Formats: sequence, structure tokens, C-alpha cells
Amino acid sequence: MKNVGASSQSEIAGRVFIIGFDGTEMTARLRALLARIQPSGVILFRRNIDTPRQTWELLRECRRAVAHPIFTCVDMEGGTVDRFRDALGATPAAAEVFASGSDHLFQKHGRVIGDSCRALGFNVDFAPALDLALPEAKPVMTSRVVSDDPEQVVKYGRAFLRGLAAAKVLGCGKHFPGLGGAHLDTHQELPSVTRSSKQMFAEDLIPYRLLRGVLPFVMVCHAAYPLVTGNRGPASLSHKWMTEILRKKIGYRGLVVTDDMEMGALQEASPMAEAAVAALEAGADQLLVCHQEEMIVTAYESVVRGSEHSRRFAARVAESARRADGVRKRLGRIATAPSASSVERLSRAVWEFSEEVRMAVLAREDAE
Repeated sequence: MKNVGASSQSEIAGRVFIIGFDGTEMTARLRALLARIQPSGVILFRRNIDTPRQTWELLRECRRAVAHPIFTCVDMEGGTVDRFRDALGATPAAAEVFASGSDHLFQKHGRVIGDSCRALGFNVDFAPALDLALPEAKPVMTSRVVSDDPEQVVKYGRAFLRGLAAAKVLGCGKHFPGLGGAHLDTHQELPSVTRSSKQMFAEDLIPYRLLRGVLPFVMVCHAAYPLVTGNRGPASLSHKWMTEILRKKIGYRGLVVTDDMEMGALQEASPMAEAAVAALEAGADQLLVCHQEEMIVTAYESVVRGSEHSRRFAARVAESARRADGVRKRLGRIATAPSASSVERLSRAVWEFSEEVRMAVLAREDAE
């Protein structure tokens, strides 16, 4: 006889995952993976994006493979993190736009990126970065960060999010609680940020405190904050950071998503099977597993097993799944497939915006 409880837990478990994959088109293997896991969403990277039409069709096929509406995600910031560079042309980095000093251009940055996202079939952009431009992290974060002044970070972030929202795209503040004091790249190693609670609340956390009501997602990083937590575990596995501070002290009510669970920093701290369960227990709502099918399946099966063996953990997973369901139900209609003329308009808009930013920066420098 079929185990109804296990089936139910399997279905719920899928709804706490956003997954990535290789390739620029749907395959039988990918379709089977999506059909099995029924994830909350998918994420594409530059490796998946060839042309606007191809991208739109790939996302359409992903949506068809899942029984419920899904988040179609990309992390598109411009500059060094520009997933649309080959498809639509280069978009300026956050630091370049911030150098213009123009609130209008801050918002237009979000709108231009949002319009591009929407046209290609995306409804979520994991941007903007709200990390402080502190000396420690500048070699790694480079032009992704805008200022060492948290009030200025809020000013840019709020306007950028407004632009995304105008294009009907959900934004995401990252990398909570802040990578401004990190020396290493979390893609490779687990950095230890030696900033105190007092410093973090007075500086790094201000963007999350002031923008908590307008951030659909908050992405939690894989850095350790030993002066805050008393240990060297990553924030992405920390109940103190995600539940006690982000949820309770800051009062954030949106979706909490981990950074990519395949990153070297997290794998250094905990194997995938254990990390997936630990992140959800600590307060994450969505687990981002961005590449390897083996890692995705390992994480998924671990969450299913944990749900079957613990009513408390099953309730925690169901809570996050319901929270994500509520947001997905409010997603707007998918744009029609991009035509040649609409792609030309998008590319032109990106180029014109880049020129507008360049001229504004030059004018500001001349005035100074």
C-alpha cells in the first residue's frame, strides 16, 4: 500500500527548493528531476542563457514540468554579475550607477534590469547587494557594493527595488547579515567576519532594518560571525541570525533564502545532507542549490527523511512551504515570448541607460 504520509512529505519538501542546472534547453533528465522534486523555483545563470527567446522557452518548459507556479530566478546585478550580457548587452554595475548620485538613475537601474528579466521570463531577481563597501571585502565585492555608509546603501537599494517592482519582478536583499567585513570569497572558503554585535546593528544590519517591509526575499550568506554567535558556523545555518535576529529583532516577514548551498564555504562547514536540514531548522524558507543534480537530490532526500522522522521538523518545512506558496500565488502573468523587435528595444534601452549613467558620472566629476 502507498504510504500517503511519505508522499505528502515528499511533495512539501520540494517546495522549499530553488534549483539550478546545466544547459540551454530542456532535457528528459531535467524534466524528470523537476517532475520528481516539484521545486518552488528554478534559477538560471549565464551558462543557461544564450538568446532572449531561448531563455524564455527554457523557463516555459520548466514551468510546464511543475504542477504549481514557480519562481523563475536570476541574479542580475549588472557589472561583474551580468547574466544578460551576451543576450542583451552589458548593464552598468551598482557602483557605477551609484557614482552618478542620481536617485532617478538608481531606480532606473532596477527598472531596466527588471524589464529585461520580465521579458525573458523571470519573476525574481536576486538583487540588490546590500553589503557595505568596507575595505576588507572590496577586493572580492568590487563594483557590486555602493558605499560604506549604510544610509547610502539604503538609498540606492530602496530605489533599485522600486524599479524592479515597477517591472513586476521580485527583488532580494543580500548577503545577510553582511559581507562588508569578509576577507574571502564565500564561493571558495568560509570567511570569518570579526565584527561585534554593536557594529553589525549600527552599520551592516541597517539596510535590512530599514528595508524589511519592501524586501520580498532576503538571502543569507555562508560567512561566520564568531563575535555575534560565539561559534564559527555560517549564518546560513544559524538560528540566531535567521530566527532570533532577522525574524524576531528586525521583524522581517518575507522569504529567507540561503545563498547557493553548493558553495565551497558551506561544504567546508557541513555536508549537503546535514546542511539542508540544518538551514531549514535554523529558519531558512528556501534552499538554493544551483548546479549539480546529485547535490540537489541529496539535499531533497535529506529533507524528506527528516520530515518523515520528526513532526517538529515536518512542521518547520511545511511553514516555509506555505510562506513560499503565498508569494508564488501573487506572481503576475508571464510575458509573451520576446519578438525580434522587443529584443532590439530592450538592448537599446540597456545601451541608452549605460550612456546616461556614463554622462551623469562625468557631469558630476566636472562639477566637483
